[in-house]
Amino acid sequence: MWRILLIVILLTALPTALRAQEAWEMCSGAPGVGEPVLSDCRPLDGAIDPQGRELWLRAVVQRPTGDDAVALYVVGAASSEAWLNGQKLGANGRPGDTKAAEAPGRYEAALPIPERMWRPADNLVVVRLSSFHGLMRLDNPVGAIMVAPYPWPSRTVPVAIAFLAAGTLFAAAFGFGVIYSLRRTGSSLALAALAGVAGLQAMLESLRALLPYAYPVHALRLVGIWGLSAAFAVLLVVYVVSRFWPQARRPVVALAAVAVAATWFAPGFDMKTVLALMIGLGLSATVAVVAVRRRLPGARPMLAYLGVFIAIGLLFPDWLTDLSYFLFAVGFVLPLLMAEVVRLGRADQAREVALTRAAARPNCLTVASSRGVQRAPLDDIVAIVGADDYVELRLTNGRRLLHAARLDRLEKELPASFLRVHRSVIANLAHVQGFERDGGRGRLLMDEGAPLPISRNRLPTVRDALDEPGRPQASKASA
Repeated sequence: MWRILLIVILLTALPTALRAQEAWEMCSGAPGVGEPVLSDCRPLDGAIDPQGRELWLRAVVQRPTGDDAVALYVVGAASSEAWLNGQKLGANGRPGDTKAAEAPGRYEAALPIPERMWRPADNLVVVRLSSFHGLMRLDNPVGAIMVAPYPWPSRTVPVAIAFLAAGTLFAAAFGFGVIYSLRRTGSSLALAALAGVAGLQAMLESLRALLPYAYPVHALRLVGIWGLSAAFAVLLVVYVVSRFWPQARRPVVALAAVAVAATWFAPGFDMKTVLALMIGLGLSATVAVVAVRRRLPGARPMLAYLGVFIAIGLLFPDWLTDLSYFLFAVGFVLPLLMAEVVRLGRADQAREVALTRAAARPNCLTVASSRGVQRAPLDDIVAIVGADDYVELRLTNGRRLLHAARLDRLEKELPASFLRVHRSVIANLAHVQGFERDGGRGRLLMDEGAPLPISRNRLPTVRDALDEPGRPQASKASA
């Protein structure tokens, strides 16, 4: 994707760059003793496409003005070999007329041109290409073949921006993941996934600047970029519609998924990626418009932010997946993360106040869960079952609550009517209807719900508690 911006700059700034539509001729050719033998040359019509064949090209060029070193750049999914004025410049991989004869080259290759090879005018460049190892057919397999200053313009700034954006997005994904583990909210999960896929795409976009990979890998990279963009678009719609129009979540998300998937049939991977992002932005903006009309809080800033990014995407589509997309993602998730952290802080303060107030009510158990603070009357608790760092309160009428506490602490705090009958179960003796043996163990029959297991080492204690005069008896009234 960075190649689009670089190629546009080079083709605009360097009048001697070779433009395939204008300068190249396609020929029949064969390797010679020193230089290739070409015949039947004719102007190239359309894109340079060596997929599944051997392709010979030639063009007449002039040396760029200035004293800077120059090179022949070949950017594309092909192996290549080049000559200037009958002298070989070098090779990228080994082109051939069959798959067995070809050795795949790098996706980007720079062949420096020694100064002695240049003539005062009319220099003949010959390029041999082949592409038999592509993993899928591309609409534009060769992005550029050009003579330009050497070395290639530095990519330090765009790569640094991409890495900074990726690090920020991964940090946001981690933050929302922690929030989801604490609160189990669907919005935090969607935002964690949204930030994660944007961070992965930022890394994938920078791959070409970090790793000179072989050209067959390029198709996988393009598919990965499109797939991550498609996932981002759908997740964006999921978040916005869940926040502002939850009643329409299913049809809107289904529409987004179908529309984004259909971009696979668009020509060119850059077009596929841009369309996928624009569909997600467009549907999200539509939902935001509905929310503005309903005067929902937060709808206007959301619509304004989406509108600005849609405008940037329409005005500068070539920059969308290279730079502005990552900046949009960072600017989208960071304010939401900060707002969520502030909200959680306030919620924790409210929970602490509620817990303090509840301490004066000994006939209730104060339950801290992902939904906040609730009070469960002790008489309504049938049993307490351990679940890792949480416990499950089994209440009358089939109700259940998760409580952020451990059995060991509850065993010490609860009154004597509650008895530990198993390493993972505390039973309320007021709801016990009877006892039965189960092999070498036993089971408590409760007035509601399934029987509770009794561990072998606790069996004597349980039997003594059940035989004790004056113990609480099961009563449907407590239900």
